[in-house]
Amino acid sequence: MSDDTHIHPSADVQSRDIGAGTTIWQFCVVLAGARIGRDCNINAQCLIENDVRLGDRVTVKSGVQLWDGLTVEDDVFIGPNVAFTNDKYPRSKQYPDNFQRTRIERGASIGANATILGGVTIGAGALIGAGSVVTRDVPAGELWVGNPARSRGPADRDG
Repeated sequence: MSDDTHIHPSADVQSRDIGAGTTIWQFCVVLAGARIGRDCNINAQCLIENDVRLGDRVTVKSGVQLWDGLTVEDDVFIGPNVAFTNDKYPRSKQYPDNFQRTRIERGASIGANATILGGVTIGAGALIGAGSVVTRDVPAGELWVGNPARSRGPADRDG
């Protein structure tokens, strides 16, 4: 960890693999195996598990849990209370041999309260509307909304 990494005193950050210029706010938990890139902003009340990789300049808004198996590339925005999953058939105290792998590609944005099911890829520059439920791969550069989320065409700069 670099000297210009900012970690709020109330955060429980066990990882040392955090890039320069990253800020981790109040009441966050970051497990030891997590890797967080440079100039990221992890807002209050977030959880980041061990097998999570965040690129550079990623914003994670408040109330987001990033579970094992998630890769987030550079310049991604994850809105408040976005829900990720990583187990297709979750049962108490029964764990899969491998958690589902989910990938959020460079420059994608996910709106508040969206749900991203495990095992999907959200393509580069895609935009997921607030409250949407993503059940399958989203191609690069598309706007997807609804439950289940469907394409609404290209995502321009204004969405």
